[in-house]
Amino acid sequence: MKIDWKRKLSSRKFWAMVVAVGTSVLAAAGASDDTTVKVTGIISAVGACVVYMLAEAYTDGSNKSE
Repeated sequence: MKIDWKRKLSSRKFWAMVVAVGTSVLAAAGASDDTTVKVTGIISAVGACVVYMLAEAYTDGSNKSE
């Protein structure tokens, strides 16, 4: 079974899951609230950038085929 990474990385559900897992791991490890908020923010920012880049690549690819 081949994983479609472009589709997976552009999914908001995927990034929400990554944030949830990261938050849970930090809480279990005893990280402070401040650290947890910072890491969650970083993961969310990276996810937004990835989604934007993939959306722009798709749009650019669609425009070239016309």
